Amino acid sequence: MKTTEIKELSVKEIIEKIEETQATLVRMKMNHVVSPLDNPQKLVQVRRLVARLKTELTRRQLTK
Repeated sequence: MKTTEIKELSVKEIIEKIEETQATLVRMKMNHVVSPLDNPQKLVQVRRLVARLKTELTRRQLTK
């Protein structure tokens, strides 16, 4: 998900996406411990997506 796509989301959608993505990240970490992922770089990508979403949410809260 690109930054332009994130900016188009509403606050509720961002919050839902954060929760969903964090759950995915936890699942991926657990799976990676049990058996290595095919692409471990995917963990980094998901973690950065969570950071982008949180940054946009904070930016919107500060502008209000």
